[in-house]
Amino acid sequence: MRLCTAARHHVIMAKEQILAAILEIGIVPIVRADTAALAIKAAKAVCESGIGALEITMTVPGAIRVLEKVADEFGDQIILGAGTVLDPETARACMLAGAQFFVTPSLNVKTIEMCRRYSKPIMPGALTPTEVMNAWEAGADMVKIFPCGNMGGPSYIKALRAPLPQVLMVPTGGVTLDNAAEFFKAGASAIAVGSELVSKKALESGDFSAIKKTAKQFLKVVRDARG
Repeated sequence: MRLCTAARHHVIMAKEQILAAILEIGIVPIVRADTAALAIKAAKAVCESGIGALEITMTVPGAIRVLEKVADEFGDQIILGAGTVLDPETARACMLAGAQFFVTPSLNVKTIEMCRRYSKPIMPGALTPTEVMNAWEAGADMVKIFPCGNMGGPSYIKALRAPLPQVLMVPTGGVTLDNAAEFFKAGASAIAVGSELVSKKALESGDFSAIKKTAKQFLKVVRDARG
């Protein structure tokens, strides 16, 4: 997906366009790594796989600089997200570095307010029905159901969706190649995948072709699941 670029070489898109694109892609790879250099290489592998979105977590050393570099180098190919965003100050710093959507592990209403102020999509983390509704009512664009695998995976999404069909749910944690399709059948709007796609083994061995291969496999599963 090559789109017109601006300033830092990242794509300038309206909030609605970003949200629609993430939902269309259907999968958000999560890049966690022990060094900035590995995170950038992993991001490149994901970009080359054809997946048009990725999330870089704030647990990566020098994460803000990593966002800047990925936005500069691949910003016309991907929608770049910042993950593990714990507070509004970090969200704002990530925006200035080139992040276009934001993911949190838990519900922080002030972080949602910051993203709404600057018209950026945010996907806060929640688990229980109460947390999910609190996030949705606070202005979440999507809700990250985390850690989903520990709660039963696809069956938990199905259970949540029954009373809350209006919420766009993105299961995270425990999503694999084997069960990804089941999450969509259960009603997930998209999936987010971390170590099952950007594996620690591949990072440690420098086997970025393995990350690219796995990303392509996930992309195919998502497309097949959606028919």
